[in-house]
Amino acid sequence: MNPEHENADLVQYLTFMMDDEEYGIEILAVQEIRGWETTTVIPNSEDYVKGVINLRGTVVPVIDLRLRFKLPHVEYNELTVVIIVKVEVDGHDKIMGIVVDAVSDVYNIEKQQAKKAPEIGDAENRAYIEGLINVGDKMVVLLDLEKVLAI
Repeated sequence: MNPEHENADLVQYLTFMMDDEEYGIEILAVQEIRGWETTTVIPNSEDYVKGVINLRGTVVPVIDLRLRFKLPHVEYNELTVVIIVKVEVDGHDKIMGIVVDAVSDVYNIEKQQAKKAPEIGDAENRAYIEGLINVGDKMVVLLDLEKVLAI
């Protein structure tokens, strides 16, 4: 079998922690990873929108994924990071920052191995899930960034 063809279905995911669970996003969407910094608050925005930061002249909205997913809020610390991502939403490129507890790892994952999220809990939160995959002895929740960031 052709080695190039063997790896054709592998996708790299950057994983991060939130509320003791591991989540993954496609690494190609990641622009950079930054430590937490104070944001400029935008009045009348959703509670999960922490504000905006100036990223080399570009105004970048920052959302807290814990709050977006209705998880308990925690104080930010030295492990808290903002992952700057670029995704296409409604036909336009969108650059946003997502606040997560800590970056975990990078995995090569075969997309076809991902399992569908079970039909339990909040349907809105399930819509953000691209799939579930076992990595070793743990389960990683793969996120659909386009849906997560469609705010």
